[in-house]
Amino acid sequence: TILDDPDAWFGFEQEYTFFHFNGGPLGFPINGYPGPQGPYYCGVGAMNIAGREIYEAFMANSIAAGLLVAGFNWEVMPGQAEFQVGAADGLTTSDHLWLARWILKRTAEPKVEVSFDPKPAQGDWNGAGMHTNFSTAAMRSDGGFKAIEEACVLIGERRQDHLDEYGDNYQARLTGHHETCSWREFKWGVADRTASIRVPRSVADTGKGYLEDRRPNANADPYRVAARLLKTVCKLG
Repeated sequence: TILDDPDAWFGFEQEYTFFHFNGGPLGFPINGYPGPQGPYYCGVGAMNIAGREIYEAFMANSIAAGLLVAGFNWEVMPGQAEFQVGAADGLTTSDHLWLARWILKRTAEPKVEVSFDPKPAQGDWNGAGMHTNFSTAAMRSDGGFKAIEEACVLIGERRQDHLDEYGDNYQARLTGHHETCSWREFKWGVADRTASIRVPRSVADTGKGYLEDRRPNANADPYRVAARLLKTVCKLG
């Protein structure tokens, strides 16, 4: 049985990496490395971005399919990008993400391979995650920041239970570096990209909204991620 709650909303930020058929990330020189991270994030220009035509074709195909794709951006490492799906209940958002992954791989297959590996390149390069935005009706209501704080505490008490559902090889990505919190600890904070759970500044300012669990891997099963949050926060299952 797949757990769901129509009043609990999810938004997934799906990161992925394009790979040459020879094995290296798109944008990496053959048998070499590009310049350090910095200019690639939300970048523009042939020296910074590779594969835009594939990305835009994927987005067009997803929109034509009626999927809840909400946006996209280039990520920190060359050849790495992200698209967002949601917001809707956990089952709907997971369905749409699952189909979007298939459309992405099908769109890209004539030119590149798509990888959901959480650490696609070793060294000083960001990993690939599936940041999960989550809210309940109480969190979205006036004064909902208290419900967000309570949810963060509950999630922290089940740290390993969540990690077990957040994708394979999370240890390689959740190192405490590259905008992650180490998998060995749990912390949450406002506008903190080094936290396990980040609460956006806008949410803190308005006193209601959602939280972002930054730990799920790019290769995570969205149904399992959603179910774990519903079990912990909404006491389902």
